Amino acid sequence: MQSTAITFRQLSFSESKTYILTMLFIIGNIALPQMFHMIPDGGITWLPIYFFTLIGAFTCGWRVGIMTALLSPVVNSLLFGMPPDALLPAIMLKSTTLALCASLAAQRFQKASLLVLTGVVLSYQLIGGAGEWIITGKFSAACQDFSIGVPGMLLQIFGGWLIINKLIQKK
Repeated sequence: MQSTAITFRQLSFSESKTYILTMLFIIGNIALPQMFHMIPDGGITWLPIYFFTLIGAFTCGWRVGIMTALLSPVVNSLLFGMPPDALLPAIMLKSTTLALCASLAAQRFQKASLLVLTGVVLSYQLIGGAGEWIITGKFSAACQDFSIGVPGMLLQIFGGWLIINKLIQKK
């Protein structure tokens, strides 16, 4: 699977486009988890709350990524009770780490290859997992995504590659 060079956009806080795109990615991060929560253990298996954070940060920069990362779990929790309040700090930490890793990778490599996206996903999972271990004091909670969430990580890598390269970055 080939990747094409992308036009990396680093949107600023002064652009209205930043907020419009952030809202669209948040809507995606609300709709996708709702679909996966219809499947038993769909949330912890498919990790849908992170999907549009990856896309937003990779294509629009860290500002869109961070706002999407912080607001998506909070809005989902307020509207639907998922994720539960107790899990919000760890999920927000992982989301924020994902946004930063994706933005840095896009800026550095200027392409969304499967290898780059694999590096992004593994980086945020390892860093975020260590942070989750510190927050919860439970090693098992920190490793849960690696034991249960592999399908979700694969969705982020392959789905992210598809959306970034085939839909968003059409040439």
